[in-house]
Amino acid sequence: MQAASATWEERSRGLPSAMEKGGDQSARKARLELVVANGPVKRQMVVHEAGEIVPAEQGPTMQISVKMDVAVLHCPFCFLPFKPPVFQCNGGHLACGDCRGEQPGSQWQCERCERGGAFDIRSTAMEAVVSSARVECPHDGCGRYITYHELDDHQSACPHAACKCPVPGCDFAGPPPALLRHLNTLHSVPVHSVQYRKVLQLQVPVSEPRRLLLAEEDARAFLVVGGALGLGTPLTVSVVCIRAGASQLPLYAAKVWVNGPQAAANGRADTVSADIEVTSSKEPGAVDIEDLTFLTVPSKLLAGAGPSRTVSLHIRIDKITS
Repeated sequence: MQAASATWEERSRGLPSAMEKGGDQSARKARLELVVANGPVKRQMVVHEAGEIVPAEQGPTMQISVKMDVAVLHCPFCFLPFKPPVFQCNGGHLACGDCRGEQPGSQWQCERCERGGAFDIRSTAMEAVVSSARVECPHDGCGRYITYHELDDHQSACPHAACKCPVPGCDFAGPPPALLRHLNTLHSVPVHSVQYRKVLQLQVPVSEPRRLLLAEEDARAFLVVGGALGLGTPLTVSVVCIRAGASQLPLYAAKVWVNGPQAAANGRADTVSADIEVTSSKEPGAVDIEDLTFLTVPSKLLAGAGPSRTVSLHIRIDKITS
């Protein structure tokens, strides 16, 4: 089959085409290369025999930063961000799919233009805009660019969302690393390094069992919480991950156990343990007791007496990625 169109180079220079030269170039297609001067983007366009120009292969896409009125990305009726599907009337005025769904197009007539009509035309151009508009997450340390209409959902689940200080009366809030420094420097909460799948042993005062654990692998912060909690026992212990409660993977699990003093007769010690599905929270000091699994420690497993009593606490944290 003979190529019916000349190459871009031949046309631009006035050179004879393949057919004019008489050469057998049936296997060749004319190609048009577009090179973006300010980026490493190179695309090829294939000129088919019918004269149609289409992309040859999809390479890296070019992205640009623009400024625009954010109101353009919001539905003028509910004022929420547009997300596909987006509809328009005959005059081009827009409405989001949720608003149109509440008032079917056959009954909801546009009152903003002379043409009027129902919102029964899909605005594919606007859908393309709202699907490609991305903004950077405002949380320090995140750095991800999120589709604009998904930003609220991301912020509620972002692991870098600001977390509140668990100390009563303190109104500090910041990302987990900042909260960790705050608790250690201002409230003197001890920080211990922990490795996933390895046991950390702590001798914890019953009067103040709160401890911070910092994972060496990913710098994730955990708070050991504890107290009597009105359960009739001197101590209950649990573990909370300091991050947004809606955060996705990875998840964390903890095994917590306490060894009591060894009995003189047989040299054995009583042990209590609990397997905990670690709860994540931006307010680790205000987690509902119903959302936590606690290890309950009876008095006979405590060492010492009075306000100096301590507990031998063992913690192993596992990271779950699937």
